[in-house]
Amino acid sequence: MENPQLLHQRKTRSVSDWLISLEGTEAGHRLALGLALMAAFLHAVFGALQKGRHDPWLSRGAIDACYCLMAAPFAFFVVPWPEPFMWPIFAVVWLIHVAYKTLQAMAYTKGSYTVVYPVVRGTGPLFTVIGAYLLFNETFSPTQWLGVAVLLTGIFGLAAYNFRFLETNRETLGIALALAVATGLFVALYTTYDAYGIRATADPFTFLAWFFMIDGATMPIYAFLRWRAMIHRPAIGPLMLRGLAGGLIAPMSFGAIMLATRLDKVGEAAVLRETSTVFAALIGWLALKETVGPRRIILMALIALGAVIVEMGG
Repeated sequence: MENPQLLHQRKTRSVSDWLISLEGTEAGHRLALGLALMAAFLHAVFGALQKGRHDPWLSRGAIDACYCLMAAPFAFFVVPWPEPFMWPIFAVVWLIHVAYKTLQAMAYTKGSYTVVYPVVRGTGPLFTVIGAYLLFNETFSPTQWLGVAVLLTGIFGLAAYNFRFLETNRETLGIALALAVATGLFVALYTTYDAYGIRATADPFTFLAWFFMIDGATMPIYAFLRWRAMIHRPAIGPLMLRGLAGGLIAPMSFGAIMLATRLDKVGEAAVLRETSTVFAALIGWLALKETVGPRRIILMALIALGAVIVEMGG
């Protein structure tokens, strides 16, 4: 009887070979587009989960613990073992993501989610397009740069609108915005470096499985120490339930955008992912019964229009 681990690896290898065969093709471009939009929607859901009533450090720790444990069996028993040269790459990836998550949690504790989130998502793609040019020699056409400008106008306009009408933490607004910009810089850094990592290994699923196991191993330790030091500790059950939901969504969201950057241009995938701001508003309107209003609809339309221009101008 065939070894189950070898059988799993053969199935993974066939899917990997199929994906690799699509790189640089029109079919690969279409698949990358679908993956980027799926990542945008799931990222909006993920952001809403981390936003919730729990301390953002605890929410992040619970989410990371869940996807770390879920990724471990795939890393050890399903996908091929990483090549030796991948270990330094994983080390840098780990450092970048720890810094990103730390800055993000700090920003959420200093400013309202509705202001911080659009600033992070607005600065991220701009820095990513620049990083993709420096690392992968990718270029945008003038039409695509127009699309980036339109998209960023919508995102930063949404942040300004939320600041004017919804912001409550005005005494810490300055530091919150500075942290949001820094977080956006690290979004660009992890997007470009993750793209480099997933392109470096022969099997993209090897990178994904080991990435999620390594990436998810740090924040749970800090979250547990923070939880233990609290006077009024939140109940573990609801926190871990939220962590389980996030642990299922995060690999699909981040995994989708990583695969998109392997199949097609990193900059285009990063820009399309930022339609997550539109999905976040739609989720708030449809699921949470939040008021959207005509101004926010116009701003969201600008974000969507910018993404369409980037796609059509490629």
